[in-house]
Amino acid sequence: MFNALLLIFAPLPAWERISRGSRSLAYLLLSYLVPLVAAGCVAEGYGLVRWGKWQGDVPHLKKFPAGEALIFEIGQFVLLLAIVFLGARLIKAIGETFHGRHTFGQAFVAVAYGMSPFFLLRFLDAFAAVSPWITWSLGILLSVGVMYQGLPRVMEPDPPHAFGLYLMSSLLLILITGLARFVTAWYLAGKLTRLEGLISGVAAKWFS
Repeated sequence: MFNALLLIFAPLPAWERISRGSRSLAYLLLSYLVPLVAAGCVAEGYGLVRWGKWQGDVPHLKKFPAGEALIFEIGQFVLLLAIVFLGARLIKAIGETFHGRHTFGQAFVAVAYGMSPFFLLRFLDAFAAVSPWITWSLGILLSVGVMYQGLPRVMEPDPPHAFGLYLMSSLLLILITGLARFVTAWYLAGKLTRLEGLISGVAAKWFS
């Protein structure tokens, strides 16, 4: 979490330190990305049980049963990690269209650290009064700003192609995270009744 704050408030020295590091992907995943994503899921899950979310044409607060909140957050945890891996794979492919020879490791580092503000802002999802679209908008905008400094340093594209790679990568992450947020926001708003019924059924089976 400390690195995520540094990337927001002091991006240049933070990215310089990251680009000089030689940590393995497993170390980055287990020591940084998984704890950050998991902490946001725990915070949101607590908020769903404690305060709930606004639902319905006539707005009312629905407090989620602990079992349903747990299953939802496990699914969202997996989804968010999948977004990082998918984003890294696609950004590596985008880099190749700019005649770059980037590794998956470089792309993964850029996405994992670049999306830190996005994951950090998810802590605000714990509060019923905060719209999921607000946290998504603020988080992805901060992440796009952070990646402007970090993508060239980590992936080292040819200077003429650096901005094009950054622009396409940013649009890609906005699209992927926006689609994921659409699903989770609609579920929390009670608009995905089939998914809600599925999660309720699994929770009843597991925690009865």
